[in-house]
Amino acid sequence: MTGLLIGGQAPDFCLRDQFGQDIRLADFRGSKAVAVFFYPFAFSGVCTGELSGIRDRLAEFITFDTEVVAVSCDPIFALRAFADSDGLNFSLLSDFWPHGEAARAYGVFNEALGCANRATFLIGADGVVVDTFAS
Repeated sequence: MTGLLIGGQAPDFCLRDQFGQDIRLADFRGSKAVAVFFYPFAFSGVCTGELSGIRDRLAEFITFDTEVVAVSCDPIFALRAFADSDGLNFSLLSDFWPHGEAARAYGVFNEALGCANRATFLIGADGVVVDTFAS
């Protein structure tokens, strides 16, 4: 379960990607839908498989004018190594500091483990949550 309701406004965030560039959710508003994937840790078995699957199907998302971003609480240096190691050619965003702030805003931060729970949010070009999936 996530903390956001379908039909509600998605919380904005500004996070650094694996190249150190700021990515702000609001910058896509009015032009692209955004698929936001929260995942626990870079280089873990399930997360590696999940993000490789996204990489392999990235063209399907882009066809529908959708930006794809994946968010974890790992530092940007770990995300850069993860992206380079696995050929991940989409934005990996660091929710490292303030630690888990974006994950908390989306209701998916796991306090006991200090990481995001696995969850996906589909956000329309208008900034409204279209669908959510959590496991």
